[in-house]
Amino acid sequence: MDFAQATLTLLVLYMAVTIYIVYRGARQTKNIQDFAVGKGFSPTLVGLSLAASITSAATFIINPGFVAFFGWSAFLTMSIVLPIGLFISLIVLSKSFRKFGTSVKALTLAQWMGTRYQSKAMSYFMAFVSLLLITFIVLICVGLTKVIASSLQADETLVLVSIVVFVFGYTLFGGANSMVYTNTIQAILMIIVAIILIGSGSSHFEQGLTGFWDKINAIDPQMSKSFNPTSPLFRDFFEVVICNFIVGIAIVCQPHIITRSLMLKSDEDVNKYLTVAIVVETLFFAVLFAGFYARLMFPDLTVDGQAIKMDGILSTYVVKKFSIGVGILVVLGLISAGLSTLEGIVQSLSTTISNDIIAPLAGWKEDVVKVKTTNRLVIVVLAVVAILMSRYQLLYPNLSVGILAQNGVYAYFSAAFVPVLFGIFYKNTPVQAAMGAAITAFVVHFSVYYGSLTPYTTGQVKNPAVASALAIVSALTVGTLLYHLYKKKPVTQN
Repeated sequence: MDFAQATLTLLVLYMAVTIYIVYRGARQTKNIQDFAVGKGFSPTLVGLSLAASITSAATFIINPGFVAFFGWSAFLTMSIVLPIGLFISLIVLSKSFRKFGTSVKALTLAQWMGTRYQSKAMSYFMAFVSLLLITFIVLICVGLTKVIASSLQADETLVLVSIVVFVFGYTLFGGANSMVYTNTIQAILMIIVAIILIGSGSSHFEQGLTGFWDKINAIDPQMSKSFNPTSPLFRDFFEVVICNFIVGIAIVCQPHIITRSLMLKSDEDVNKYLTVAIVVETLFFAVLFAGFYARLMFPDLTVDGQAIKMDGILSTYVVKKFSIGVGILVVLGLISAGLSTLEGIVQSLSTTISNDIIAPLAGWKEDVVKVKTTNRLVIVVLAVVAILMSRYQLLYPNLSVGILAQNGVYAYFSAAFVPVLFGIFYKNTPVQAAMGAAITAFVVHFSVYYGSLTPYTTGQVKNPAVASALAIVSALTVGTLLYHLYKKKPVTQN
């Protein structure tokens, strides 16, 4: 049995187990709340689910390509600076968000904001902005397609369609009750594969860390530097540290991340949930170091005389590096990394569209049957859109599909960050402050990115992190001014 046949056999088995879990979860899904947040799970399961959801195909498949091409500056950005901001924000925001989320029975981030600020306009705005998350779905679909097509030596379009039909199909019925359990299995596989990938380049350290960096410098001296002026995204301290730390803080404000705490049974579980999530996430972020190993294997970024695309270098490394047994295990882990986040985003985005946009506009928000039916139709539409956009990215990539995803996702959480922050820590935040901040972030992000307003957002490849950081700072400034302008003054008695 060759590599392709062995991989296909294991994939079929993986799919069968997943379908069984989904079936069990679907039997417990009685309404839209069950679909969105489930019935309450242990902190270990939810923590593993969060870790698997945060560190997606981007972390395991796409981002190692940036390290392979640009070196330590990319690793410093994506595996150290951004995660530090993320962990701080996750610790600070999770408990407070959960307390308010459970009290108002919020199923989505848009609903949370609408209830928090007593504003339908706020809910609608964030629900429509959440449509940008389709770009993250595209990233994952492209990453999974690269891995599976490379492993099976199959047509990319056929693989893409198969992935979407399978994942969107089981998400159609299972919801959160299934997702937590599938995420747990996926996280365990990802832990095993992370250890394998991180250890796969141990032979390069026979002469110590100095010897390793000597090998890297022999390929390109810029690869070992903290800032790489030849790269399009990691050129200086501002771009690498300042912008990505700000992005890391705000990145938590994605619906499949910040709402995860609502799946816990009680407030007492939050600390354990965060501990599990952060420890496992740290291991997952370290996987990007495998990008260095890939570059050492393909120093001229070619294989068999063909140039390797950035999004495909990690999957190429896996196929060339490992034996059949280990290789298919790694491939399965890479697939799990993609599926863990894909199903979470599909579930949260479909719930937002059906529950926060269509149902209220149609006037049957309280009709459980209609909402569930609408949710399933939305998933079908999202599947079609995902196939079309992903195929375009496979055919006509602009350096990496990661750029497209960052632009869309960063714009979303830039708009969400200040309303979430103020909603948690200020009791009487006026809706004008929240809405003004969200709109400011949205406008500034896309103006900076598409208007080429900075040296970092010019040329063919523009840096979404810079646009996002400036958008967040602008939103925070505008939100603070509007807060003080519109906040209600306390009534004094004579």
